[in-house]
Amino acid sequence: MAMICGGISATAQAKDIKVGAAINLTGPASTWGQYHAKGQQDYFNYVNETKGGVFGNKIDLILADTGYKVPEAVAAVRKFAVQDKVDMIATWSAGAGLAAKPIIKRYEIPAINYSTAWEILQEPIDYMYLPFGSYKLDCYAVLEYILAIHKGDGPPKVGLLTYNNAYGRSIHKPSMEYAKSKNIDIVSIEEFPAKTVDLTTELLRLKNEGAQYVFMQMLPAAIISAFKSADRIDYDPVFLGTWTSTDPDFFKMGGGLIRDRLRMQFPGGLPVDDSDGIKMLKQLMDRYKTVDSFDASYWEGVVVAMIMERAFIRAQERYGKINPENINKAMESFKNEDFGGLVPNITYTKDDHGASFTARIVQVHEDGTFTPLTNFYVPGKEKIQILK
Repeated sequence: MAMICGGISATAQAKDIKVGAAINLTGPASTWGQYHAKGQQDYFNYVNETKGGVFGNKIDLILADTGYKVPEAVAAVRKFAVQDKVDMIATWSAGAGLAAKPIIKRYEIPAINYSTAWEILQEPIDYMYLPFGSYKLDCYAVLEYILAIHKGDGPPKVGLLTYNNAYGRSIHKPSMEYAKSKNIDIVSIEEFPAKTVDLTTELLRLKNEGAQYVFMQMLPAAIISAFKSADRIDYDPVFLGTWTSTDPDFFKMGGGLIRDRLRMQFPGGLPVDDSDGIKMLKQLMDRYKTVDSFDASYWEGVVVAMIMERAFIRAQERYGKINPENINKAMESFKNEDFGGLVPNITYTKDDHGASFTARIVQVHEDGTFTPLTNFYVPGKEKIQILK
């Protein structure tokens, strides 16, 4: 009888863990958002179906489409907090994350932002988290890689090609500051609206300024446009991007254009690593068939979901209840949390919500595969090793 009553009591206490995700599903660059949502949903489904949830509590993902509009994202976050009373939130773009910070802080609900814009972690950082290193990491890692491969006596000449929004501009300041400290010449910064489809003018300016390396902060469709424009003006620099440079549509649209000329900073596991984290990702792919090959956007959706699940677990283990307050305390106690190599080990403290600062540079191939070009390294602290 005691065992039966205990079972009934445990079941009665179980409740849904509510997660709100305000993601761009239909606006510009929505392919990234769609696969973020799918990756997050697949992992939560996996937890619910194979583990019975977290200590018997099922995870309920509430999705809201922002259309890549900051006001829509802010409205969604407010709804999550006031009406849905969620336990945790995922915000998406740099602009949306920045705009949502006051609401997140007011209602004291921890949130992970999919965009790793470093500005999101400017004070106050309360309740706002990144899943891995900010775009400062990309800037430092890419510039150190350029120094490592550059040939010639003069400093490398680098041009920045970015959107003219918060996401695009997030690499401007850290790149300029780091380049100055490393004797790298930033010869031009070219910005353009997210809906631009022809970048010939911007690429021509970079060519005329003598940029040998083009560091891009834009999403996959725009990178395809950049390749088309570069071919049009017979311009062949080294193209480098941040980890947001590819998605499934990139390889579909980029046939004959990618030509193995894109390198990017990618702070995560790849199929060639064959790590435990990659094996988990393959299980999800086999089970839900959302993607049939490795994809960076799907990967990040899974990573965000895994970090959230770990926070729920730690909240229950350490504080006896899964709620926003305990989730936040649990996250701030993360110390070298291991995710099987799918993402660098994560540490959060009360004063640092940046997760990690570990990078590597990878080659993006036209067939959708990726090859590591360097070791994993912490820019400014560890030596970069060129593998290929």
